[in-house]
Amino acid sequence: MKQVYICSPYAGDIESNVRFAKAACRYAAEQGCAPVAVHLMYPQILDDSIPAQREIGIRMGLRVLASCDELWICGSSISHGMNCEIAEAERLGIPIRNISAELIQGGRHMKLYDSMERAFLPEEAPSPGMKLIL
Repeated sequence: MKQVYICSPYAGDIESNVRFAKAACRYAAEQGCAPVAVHLMYPQILDDSIPAQREIGIRMGLRVLASCDELWICGSSISHGMNCEIAEAERLGIPIRNISAELIQGGRHMKLYDSMERAFLPEEAPSPGMKLIL
């Protein structure tokens, strides 16, 4: 079973973003994959509004990412944390797939998207005190 890292926004509209991340995990499971969504787990033990704890969460997530077979970018917006995850997947040579919100919410089988087909919008700026070394 392929282990896929679910890369989707957390900050901002947290309630809606958590619902979407859960839907993305269900979608991955329906595709026969084992989803990993660290942004559903780590905010339970770390405070995302505290820059030092946010940085710890991102670092732990990047460590988990290293054990995954693929990274799935879910939805159309890219947050700072997601940018860190995408850069690390590229550095490690982990395949990246773009999965549209429509596909996740519609529950259809996966269609692979060329990264050039969709434009991504940055969702948030890095935290002022954040220092990530990849």
